Amino acid sequence: MGIEKETIEVAPGIRQIPNTPVFITVIDKVINWARAGSMWPVTFGLACCAIEMMATGASHYDLDRFGIIFRASPRQSDVLIVAGTVTKKMAPVVRRVYDQMPEPKYVIAMGSCACSGGVFRTYSTVQGCDQFLPVDVYVPGCPPRPEALLYGLLTLQQKIKSESKRWGFWRR
Repeated sequence: MGIEKETIEVAPGIRQIPNTPVFITVIDKVINWARAGSMWPVTFGLACCAIEMMATGASHYDLDRFGIIFRASPRQSDVLIVAGTVTKKMAPVVRRVYDQMPEPKYVIAMGSCACSGGVFRTYSTVQGCDQFLPVDVYVPGCPPRPEALLYGLLTLQQKIKSESKRWGFWRR
């Protein structure tokens, strides 16, 4: 008679011992649930996409209900939303902000310019921020609607929830 038969599955991968407040799961699920429910993006708008990013953070879309709160310091953030056109002069600054963020950190490329350079095929425009940053989620559009950014953030939450061993001594 094992513990598997004496428990009730309350969610995928989470079991409860009946008539007790005791739950059984792997630590990855608990940590990823907490991290996905408390994403703090750094406010870093570069062009017209920044207006849509601000609209997403406003009261109409209410990102707070998903645990997403914009921060002004990269040292308190775990998500970098690159919103807009990145010039070659600005790329080292964006990289510096990314380097100042604590691990684990994620990047969302918002807008056609951040994803692929957009319509700007010039010598001074970076053709996608994935040339100098590891991008996790792409949100296309020119500019993308707030709903698209919200979908990108929820996609990132699902990615975080499915990660394994992104904490502790396994990070070495």
